[in-house]
Amino acid sequence: MEYNTEQPVMTIAEYGRNVHRMIAYCLTIADKAERTRCAKSIVRVMAILNPTLKEYSDYEHKLWDHLHIIADYKLDVDSPFPKPEREKLDQKPEPVKYPQTDIRFKHYGKILEDLIQKAMKEEDPKNREIFTEQLAQLMKRQYLNWNRDSVNDQLITEQLESLSGGKLKVSENFRFLHTSEILPRNAIPQNQMHHRENNKKKKKKKR
Repeated sequence: MEYNTEQPVMTIAEYGRNVHRMIAYCLTIADKAERTRCAKSIVRVMAILNPTLKEYSDYEHKLWDHLHIIADYKLDVDSPFPKPEREKLDQKPEPVKYPQTDIRFKHYGKILEDLIQKAMKEEDPKNREIFTEQLAQLMKRQYLNWNRDSVNDQLITEQLESLSGGKLKVSENFRFLHTSEILPRNAIPQNQMHHRENNKKKKKKKR
């Protein structure tokens, strides 16, 4: 009996051991035309075993690439696509450079600061007032995502003014949405959740 631990490691495991054996056999065929017919048959089998690849427009190209990869790039056949290069596939991608920008209030995020900059450029007074009020409401939503236990409307207006350098201020008649209008009805603050859990534990002990 053969155990998987004693078998060679499969290059692309999702195709299974039999496909790897078929490709190994294909490598032993001396005649190139016969070897090419064998490779095409294997690709059809691979397509059946991995149907999700058909969701991609170049799925057939991917199948042939996988065929060559499993064959360790040693398969010489008349492929409809160029053989992939080992060096390019093994090459590590360059590290992604993330923008290094300082965010004064991280719970509001960078997008909010960008929106504030746009609001400051609004020349129409009425549009700027509407924009500012919408930003204030958005800041409260973001604040509640960060801390649901307490929220200070006055603090949010002060932070809005600070982020805009004093150029954006809500009107005296402006009113924030109530917390109950923002949070889902079934949302329970963390302190209330812990309080309920402690009460349940106490009731169980009494029993």
